[in-house]
Amino acid sequence: MKDYKEQFERLVNIMNDLREKCPWDQKQTIHTLRPLTIEETYELGDAIEKQDWSEMKEEIGDIMLHLIFYSKIAEEQNQFTISDVLDSISEKMITRHPHIYGNVFVENEEDVKRNWQKIKLQKKGKKSVLSGVPSGLPALIKSTRIQEKVKHVGFEWDDKKDAWNKVKEELQEFQEAENDNDVVNMQAEFGDVLFSLVNYARYVNIDPETALDKTNKKFIQRFQFIETQAKAQNKSVDTMSLEEMNILWEKAKSELKNSSL
Repeated sequence: MKDYKEQFERLVNIMNDLREKCPWDQKQTIHTLRPLTIEETYELGDAIEKQDWSEMKEEIGDIMLHLIFYSKIAEEQNQFTISDVLDSISEKMITRHPHIYGNVFVENEEDVKRNWQKIKLQKKGKKSVLSGVPSGLPALIKSTRIQEKVKHVGFEWDDKKDAWNKVKEELQEFQEAENDNDVVNMQAEFGDVLFSLVNYARYVNIDPETALDKTNKKFIQRFQFIETQAKAQNKSVDTMSLEEMNILWEKAKSELKNSSL
């Protein structure tokens, strides 16, 4: 196995130099770094989606630097060091994989996930299986995480047909609220519709966030096609009729159908 010690220590030493000598790096705190880290994470997500390995390498490096940066700040405040971080995650992985480092037998991936959640709750003494869901997650991702966690304790439909019937039930309740012009209830029921769709997506092995992201990109691509075509006709989309734009929309669907999106 390749020894990465030299490369890792080099990056840690660079971080030490930057913190000591660079005015910008000296001013940073965990709070000023946070939005930058989130941005870097999304950039890595984009690179993964595009399967751009060169860009992935760069973005992984950026995130790794951020993690070392947080650890450096923590060390300055006598909280923990990068060595503590590495030891902690190593111990966690050993503890959470008793089927590898212990004598626990598992049959499949689901057994691994159930054991993970059980050990996590015991280790941290949490009272709820949902305690580990970050409050700051985007709503769509949060719904997925919530449903994945309760699944591991058996709170799950036995058949995907039941999950789909729940979608139809929630749609009906939303329509009833809309018919009553009950705006407050409409919002609540619409949320239930989305939650039930996220739930059903799991049964058919679809990641809702990825699916919606692809649809967003597809819509952008098609609408920009409309804008380009309109400009070629010396027109502007804000002066075109819906019928004219729909014609170009269908053309976009046809001409862009082989797109990777």
